[in-house]
Amino acid sequence: MRHGCQPWRDYAGQKQAAEKRTGTNMFDYIIVGGGSAGATLAARLSEDPATKVLLLEAGRDFRSAETPAHIQMPNPLRAIEDDDYRWPELMARRTAAQEPRLLWRGRAMGGSSTINGQIAIRALPEDFQRWAGLGCSGWGWDDVLPYFCKLEDDMNFGDAPYHGTGGPIPVYRAPVEAWGHVDRGLMQAGMALGYGWCDDHNAPVGTGVSPYAINSRDNRRVSTNDGYLEPARGRANLTIMGEALVESLTFEGNRNRASGVTVGIDGQRRTFRAERETILCAGAIHSPAILQRSGIGPAKLLQDLGLAVLADRPVGQHLLDHPIVAINLRLKTSARATTLTHRHTNCCIRYGSGLAGGERNDMIMIAGNLRAHEQGDFDLGRVGVAVYDSHSEGEVMITSPEAGVDPRVEENMLSDERDFARLRDGVARLRALGQHPALADISEDITYGYSGVSIADELSAADLDAWIMAECSDAQHAIGTCRMGPADDPRSVVDTDCRVIGCEDLRVIDASIMPENVRANTHLTTVMIAELMADRLRSS
Repeated sequence: MRHGCQPWRDYAGQKQAAEKRTGTNMFDYIIVGGGSAGATLAARLSEDPATKVLLLEAGRDFRSAETPAHIQMPNPLRAIEDDDYRWPELMARRTAAQEPRLLWRGRAMGGSSTINGQIAIRALPEDFQRWAGLGCSGWGWDDVLPYFCKLEDDMNFGDAPYHGTGGPIPVYRAPVEAWGHVDRGLMQAGMALGYGWCDDHNAPVGTGVSPYAINSRDNRRVSTNDGYLEPARGRANLTIMGEALVESLTFEGNRNRASGVTVGIDGQRRTFRAERETILCAGAIHSPAILQRSGIGPAKLLQDLGLAVLADRPVGQHLLDHPIVAINLRLKTSARATTLTHRHTNCCIRYGSGLAGGERNDMIMIAGNLRAHEQGDFDLGRVGVAVYDSHSEGEVMITSPEAGVDPRVEENMLSDERDFARLRDGVARLRALGQHPALADISEDITYGYSGVSIADELSAADLDAWIMAECSDAQHAIGTCRMGPADDPRSVVDTDCRVIGCEDLRVIDASIMPENVRANTHLTTVMIAELMADRLRSS
């Protein structure tokens, strides 16, 4: 039996009747969100010419050849500042000590893969074994590895049995001689301080200083718009619509069957029907917002907004991200980048903190060759440290039934003492690196972030905590707000086939389903999720 399908439905007959009634408004699958997951899923499902797919993206649609230079280039700092390619007013509070600040989320075809740092780092095998241990059968390391291999074209290690070649996402590592000064300084300091070398951080086992794997080819970003959608755009069975803001899901019958979506396009409201399934791929912020606007979420939140409750599930809760702080390097002239096209980072150090239950590679330190803006201020570099196995949970909550009103995002970072303990230790490690000649000698001075206080000064415990709380940010790796798990687990929003619990013919397939953190940037894992689920859908 097809998953999510009512056994009594005469699918072929209903499809034919619906085509006569609604014409081009009827599709087999409607996919909401054209980002890391949505573009991947649309391309894979439309490989079957008999399957009619509609892909809706809230931001602009554009062809690869139309991609502006500042989106393509190796340094993403211009891309993430362009309101035409992100949600321009979406705010989030990082810690209790901060006011809300802009949250960088892609809003264009390719989603956040169009503006991210192009980091192609995999999660660890242990991450997926932990998912399986939480009841997510079918998501262990042996289950997901084939899809990591399928998505990638690894230019350095493609012949390894745990890598792939010929996939839509190129994986490239710049040679050390092409690195920036901060990259090389971090590498040298890290090696001298005993972190060791790992030439492939995407191998199943490895830790220490590594060249970052980058999803680019010939110094050009390859987003999911480029890698997946561009080759699929000529298919007659694939319809792609940009500037299409989904207002809510539509339902029919007394079984909460999702029948499609209501969308705002060019100031008009249109309804599209999904004969098989509606699939949310709008990411960890906007997938829960769409579900909540549609009556699926915490009952009290919905009732307070005057919304009927179709399914009382913890939608929007369990928000996780990777907290990060940094030391800033005011670079000597000889160590500065000279152009905005210069790659912002090529080197990282992964390590295990051994603190507060921290396991292998629960932490990462990241080089930053420049923090330049369009004005051409190239004197500032950085080295950041982030907790990649964090526990502090936040929440996404709509404040209005209107789709044009951004949800409220409370990340609640460092509310779990385990995260705070490891970040304090991480700052001590940053100071040791910054005081090593490999970094000290390329810098005029090095400070605790933007505090103006030199790292030569050891902060008191109270001052250190206050600085961390004030400057802690997220790594733009939001997950968990439509948490996957067993259907009988009250924490679950979707089951292990990504079906929304309490509804029919409705799935969420994106970063929001991740039940626990992955010790990596989230882009590759999100693409993997879509690849795996595309195979399940096509075989169901």
